[in-house]
Amino acid sequence: MSEYQYNKVTPEMIEKFKEIAPKRVLVGDEINEDFTHDEMAIYGKARPEVLVEATSTEEVAAIVKLCNENKVPVTPSGARTGLVGGAVSIGGGVMISLTKMNKILEYDKENFVVKIQSGVLLNDLAQDAEKQGLLYPPDPGEKFATVGGNVATNAGGMRAVKYGCTRDYVRAMTVVLPTGEIVKLGATVSKTSSGYSLLNLMIGSEGTLGIITELTLKVIPAPKSVISLIIPYENLEDCIATVPKFFMNHLAPQALEFMEKEVVMDTEKFLGKQVYPKEMEGIEVGAYLLATFDGNSEEQLEDIVEQAAEVVVEAGAIDVLVADTPALKKDAWAVRGALLEAIEADTVLLDECDVVVPTNKIAEFLTYTKSLEAEADFRVKSFGHAGDGNLHIYTCSNDMEEAEFKKQVAVFMDKVYAKATEFGGMISGEHGIGHGKMDYLAESLGPVQMRIMEGVKEVFDPNMILNPGKICYKL
Repeated sequence: MSEYQYNKVTPEMIEKFKEIAPKRVLVGDEINEDFTHDEMAIYGKARPEVLVEATSTEEVAAIVKLCNENKVPVTPSGARTGLVGGAVSIGGGVMISLTKMNKILEYDKENFVVKIQSGVLLNDLAQDAEKQGLLYPPDPGEKFATVGGNVATNAGGMRAVKYGCTRDYVRAMTVVLPTGEIVKLGATVSKTSSGYSLLNLMIGSEGTLGIITELTLKVIPAPKSVISLIIPYENLEDCIATVPKFFMNHLAPQALEFMEKEVVMDTEKFLGKQVYPKEMEGIEVGAYLLATFDGNSEEQLEDIVEQAAEVVVEAGAIDVLVADTPALKKDAWAVRGALLEAIEADTVLLDECDVVVPTNKIAEFLTYTKSLEAEADFRVKSFGHAGDGNLHIYTCSNDMEEAEFKKQVAVFMDKVYAKATEFGGMISGEHGIGHGKMDYLAESLGPVQMRIMEGVKEVFDPNMILNPGKICYKL
């Protein structure tokens, strides 16, 4: 497969694209630099030959059909907030942008679903659902990603510990296959045993099996009360060790995040606000848990908070701070939401991994990861979803040569991913594989699973035109 040859876009094809999408076809230098890379620029840049801004499923289908007939590669593109090079046109060809397909189409409140185009931003869907008295539970950190992109990577986010990942809220979708055929997968039902689940196969496929154009998503009644707790610890080990105790004591946090002190301080400086205590009762804080609970009444939450406070203090927390006002809760989560943005703003060279390990292995895994910092010339910063074991680990440098940085990071990542696999974890919890993490996936899963995935790719995409060079198919 690696020797597959693609054709270049011809002038005749460009004219046909302009007929399909009038005034929404850009060529060569007309294409903005933003479309040459995603948010993790370390994985390189590549300019597509043509960018088409689609506005309907039929337009996407017509473009893909033409490309398939001419064996020209196609890269689907959302808000370009990915972190593994998944939306980079490394094969050239045509990029289809879905950001203009951003309509919230309708709510079905009797069946608790909402139908949207895949280019709707997560932030816009969350706010619109709230106005309807509803909650769309998936809550990835990047609020201005497209929901279609979230589905393509099965994004998890903050509330996954209680409500599950994006996959758990996809009821149905409209997809354009690499052949240009349009299929509707799933239905507005809560259960099915109707053959292979092509719907679930498409979720998390990162635009390699089809282009998602419309989605029917499950929503739930919005909780009536929400409260957050800032829980400081002297060290990260005690912080992480508390996590299982939430569940053993029948507490069900909506979100449970961990943060190291250093990354919190950097983010507060970046935001120009101080929210988290640096010292309490004469003890220097080393790490924090940020926990959120939701319920049907303030009285119910008061009982939960009281019980949670007893549990965490007994487990080694220095104290518990209740973010019981909208402003304080907003500020506490603003810091958590800006952690990556702050790291990016203060870092010249950056790489990351989002491994997921069993929750009882989080502390040991992070201790191991931090120990590797002594062997390298870069800094290691981490935070993540303590409740589900999805950890975001960043390698950061401001003074290394890029070639040396990549060389050292490769050694670091080899060790980190190997340890995650040893602990029974996986390469990615929500960011995906793209083309940046393919070798690590192959090493973790082994040849049999990779062969099966390659076979699935071949069935969906016989000409290998759709987002080539990603997940399991190397260029």
